[in-house]
Amino acid sequence: MMKPILLFYLTLATFANAYAQQDFATRKKHFNIESSGLAIQGYDPVSYFTSSPIKGKSDIYLYYNGVKYLFASQQNLQTFKLNPTKYEPTYGGWCAYAMGQYGEKVEVDPLKYKIVDGKLNLFYYSIINNTLNKWNEKESELKPLADKNWAKIIKQ
Repeated sequence: MMKPILLFYLTLATFANAYAQQDFATRKKHFNIESSGLAIQGYDPVSYFTSSPIKGKSDIYLYYNGVKYLFASQQNLQTFKLNPTKYEPTYGGWCAYAMGQYGEKVEVDPLKYKIVDGKLNLFYYSIINNTLNKWNEKESELKPLADKNWAKIIKQ
């Protein structure tokens, strides 16, 4: 006869595994990743916080909940592992301005970014449209809208 506590943990593990699989699928569906699963066009997410954005190396990588991140160094990889949610870009790596203003997923230029409340925000950029500047003009209005819009998208 199985002890109740063991049965509880087996049930919990089954639900946790099912949730993780759903989370992977949701992230792959909604995150701004290449077909290979690569995020931020290969830029090292930790580098945004320590210096300036630099490309990661193809042999230093980590799959985090179905999303592949490259790192410029083993130290950055270890830093990411300690607190992945700190270093992952907001809104699945889509343009923060477009998420707030329109509730839409728009591509980004990984060199256009801003750290807001300790989180990495990425922005679309072209010669005629710099959404980082637009974000800066209305950040206090756009951030709560972007949070709300992303929460809707990620639940789909």
